[in-house]
Amino acid sequence: MNTTMIEQIAAEVLAALDARYQIAPLVARYPGLDLAAAYRVTARVAQLRKARGEIPVGRKLGFTNRNIWAEYNVYAPIWSYMYDSTVSDIALDGATFDLSTVVEPRIEPEITLSLKRAPEPGMDEAALIDCLDWVAHGFEIVQSLFPGWKFASADTVAAFGLHGALLLGPRHAITPDNKRAWFEMLSSFEVRLSRNGLQMDTGHATNVLGGPLTALKNVVEVLALDPHNPPLAAGEFITTGTITRAFPIARNETWRTTFSGAPFEGLTLNVV
Repeated sequence: MNTTMIEQIAAEVLAALDARYQIAPLVARYPGLDLAAAYRVTARVAQLRKARGEIPVGRKLGFTNRNIWAEYNVYAPIWSYMYDSTVSDIALDGATFDLSTVVEPRIEPEITLSLKRAPEPGMDEAALIDCLDWVAHGFEIVQSLFPGWKFASADTVAAFGLHGALLLGPRHAITPDNKRAWFEMLSSFEVRLSRNGLQMDTGHATNVLGGPLTALKNVVEVLALDPHNPPLAAGEFITTGTITRAFPIARNETWRTTFSGAPFEGLTLNVV
């Protein structure tokens, strides 16, 4: 795909993001938009967003939960950038989220990993935990620029990895004294997701490619082969994909999580 088409796609998706409207899937309209070309769009969108003052703070991973692949007809993980404009903290006594900021949103309970040093290709999970500064639970609000959540993998990559916002709970520091315990908990915890007091789904750590550390390992290897986007760096944080199914959200709903098997605080989100 030539540079002109990459520029056109980047401009189209950014305009749709800013004005909060949906567009027809890109793959059907732009011949040659495969995953490699979509990640070129990712790089160009990042340049445009940085030029207007947004600061990349990390990466979001998508479709790491194999249980949802058939639902979306996407059969491999993806990634995209997160920005200072899309990430915020959520208080333990709850927070509100304004639906007017996103289109056709869904909610995902996720685990986020912060890097104190850059991971390298070939590292296993035991080595990767030594790269971590902290770990946290949060809600990612995902959105689809494509009506009805109908798209191809390359569409999702070009359109910000479906990222809308990340709402982060308390950080838990990874230290030499607790890293072994966290290594075990990050592959064994469970989370329950409820809406207005009704349980919607239960998810296990292993739903995320076997665990959040394995999801991190996957993106490290993917980025090592990407000539257009940089590898992960110290200071970045990575949200590792939904542990449960993703659910549509609507105004006047309250969503909550509860955990077992790890000391993550349950979070409450009120949708307005």
